[in-house]
Amino acid sequence: MSMHILAAFDKFKDSMTAAEACQAAALGVIAAHPDQATSMTLTPLTDGGEGFCEILTQIAEGHIEYHNVRGPLGQEISAPLGWVECDNLPTAVMPILPRARGRLAIIEMAAVAGLQQVPPLQRHPSHCTTFGVGELIRIAVAQEANAILIGIGGSATSDLAIGALEALGLACVAGNGKTQPRTTPEQWPFLTQISGKIELNIPPIYIACDVENPLLGPLGAAASYGPQKGLKPEEVSAFDQQATRMAAMLCDHFKRPHTLTQLAGSGAAGGIGFGLKVACQAEFVPGFALVNAWLELEHRIAEADLILTGEGKFDQSSLAGKGPYALIAQAHKSNTRSLLLAGTIEPIAAEQVQKLNPGCAFYSITAADCPLEKALFEAPQNLQQKVTEVIQHCYPR
Repeated sequence: MSMHILAAFDKFKDSMTAAEACQAAALGVIAAHPDQATSMTLTPLTDGGEGFCEILTQIAEGHIEYHNVRGPLGQEISAPLGWVECDNLPTAVMPILPRARGRLAIIEMAAVAGLQQVPPLQRHPSHCTTFGVGELIRIAVAQEANAILIGIGGSATSDLAIGALEALGLACVAGNGKTQPRTTPEQWPFLTQISGKIELNIPPIYIACDVENPLLGPLGAAASYGPQKGLKPEEVSAFDQQATRMAAMLCDHFKRPHTLTQLAGSGAAGGIGFGLKVACQAEFVPGFALVNAWLELEHRIAEADLILTGEGKFDQSSLAGKGPYALIAQAHKSNTRSLLLAGTIEPIAAEQVQKLNPGCAFYSITAADCPLEKALFEAPQNLQQKVTEVIQHCYPR
C-alpha cells in the first residue's frame, strides 16, 4: 500500500536546523520502509527565528545575499538578506502583506541580533543592540526593496529598536550634550534627548510575530523575555522603568501616541516592532498564518496520509502559535494522523494538545537520563532511529 508522508519540523535548537530535522526524519522513514512505495514531502518550518530567511526565500525561488553588518555586541558579522518577487508568492500570502508589491526583502533577526551571536556568558540585553537590523533595512532600501519582511524570533536584544533606528538616522543625546554612538540600554539612564530623523524613503515594513505581549509591565518585554536573554530577576523592574522612559521619548520625538506601548506584539523581541512602528509605521502580521500561507501547508496536509512534526523542546511556549502545534491542529481538522517527535516533551503541553487532537501521538527522542550535551549531539541520529521505530510499529510492512 502506498503512503505519502509530510515531514514538517521546526529547528532543534543548538542541534539541528529545521531542514536537517526533516532530512533525519526522511532517513528514518526510508529505513523503516526501504522497499515500499512511500513518498515524502519535506517542509522545514519557521516561527520567525532561525531559518526564517532561508526557508521563505528558497520556497519562493528567491536568492540570498550576505552583508557585513554589526551584530548584537557590535561585532562585525555576515548576515543574510533574502530577496523574493511577490509575483512568486502564493495568492494566500498577499492579504497578509497587503502593500507588498515587486521586490520583497526578508530579514531574519536571529541571524543579525540573535542569541546565537552572543556567547552564553555574555548574554545580557543591557549591552546588546539591533543596529545591524537597521543596517540591513538601509541596504534593502538602497537596493530598492518595495517592501520589507522581518522575522523577529530568537533575539538577544531588548532595545526598543533604538539601535536599528540609529542606523537609519536617529541620534541619542546624553546629558552632557554629546551624541551617544550605537546606544545600548546600559546607556539609557544617561540619555536626555532623542534627535535626528529617518531620512530614507522607507517602504512598508512587516513584522512577523505571534507574541501578543505589550511592551511594558508584568507581561512586557523585560518581565516576559528578559530573563532568557540574561536579565536577572532583580534587574527586571529597573530595566522596565528605563524602557518606559525611552518609549515615551521615542513616541514624543516622532509625535506618536504613548498607547502604542500597549499594542499586542509590542513586547516581542525586546520591542523592535514597537520602535519600528513608532518611527517607520511598521505593521505586525501573524507569523504562523504567514508561514502557513507561504508554505501552502493546508494543501500539503491534505495530500498527506501521515504528518511527522516536532521541535527541540515541546512545552507550554509551543502552544502559543508555534509551527508544530499549529500543524497538529490543522491535521486534526483534515482527519490526517500526526506524530510529534521532540527532544523533550513537557507532559502538561502534551495533555493540552491531545485534548485538541486525540489522534496525535507524542514521542521523545531523548532518554530520560541523557546529559544535555550528549542529547544535542546525538539528536539527528536519535530522531532518525525513533522515526524508524514508530513507522515500523504503526505501519508495519
